Amino acid sequence: MKTYRDHYFKKAKQENYPARSVYKLQEIEKQSRLFFPGAAVLDLGACPGSWSLFAAERVGPSGRVLAIDLHPAGTAFPNHVTYLIGDMLDPGPDVLEAFTSLGPFDIVLSDMAPKTTGIKFTDQARSLELAEAALAVACRRLRPGGAFVVKIFQGPDAPAYLIGLKAFFAAVRVAKPKSSRAESKEIFYVGTGFLGAPAVAPEGVSPLPPDGPTAKN
Repeated sequence: MKTYRDHYFKKAKQENYPARSVYKLQEIEKQSRLFFPGAAVLDLGACPGSWSLFAAERVGPSGRVLAIDLHPAGTAFPNHVTYLIGDMLDPGPDVLEAFTSLGPFDIVLSDMAPKTTGIKFTDQARSLELAEAALAVACRRLRPGGAFVVKIFQGPDAPAYLIGLKAFFAAVRVAKPKSSRAESKEIFYVGTGFLGAPAVAPEGVSPLPPDGPTAKN
């Protein structure tokens, strides 16, 4: 597996991306065509910034990208990217202000993943919590017709989450990019045609809290 990892790692460095994860989003974009010039993008769990850079390229200088992560990216971004250090699960005033001033968004991205423990069911449960939190943010910040990309670890609760997404989006598809490591249990759900949040949460999706998600990693 070392050669496989090295290929994408080296390619990312040659193309000036900070991480190989950019190629997962590129593959998703080729299949779903989510981005367009002038779009507003929210990138959750953005560090080290590869997805934000790719999104910025696709939307162009007339668009905008709001990137949020618990950690500094250490990456140089173009002027139409705003990178904030903060917890989107418990947003502070600066994050909430950016949600308002830069939103609503045409696309919400979440490549968030929990710190893995090596205990399969624990990691799957934590991944589901992050996916639910990302969906809660998307439901409040997406424009009608918008798109949502979320990473989740495959597990017993993932199919129910996928079914629940169909109450929010006109179409939902599953993506397993070739650039994901073969041993990885991650998959991506891609929702398009945002319909708005229903008054009652669908089965398999936690109800949205009154003022946004509060659970922390």
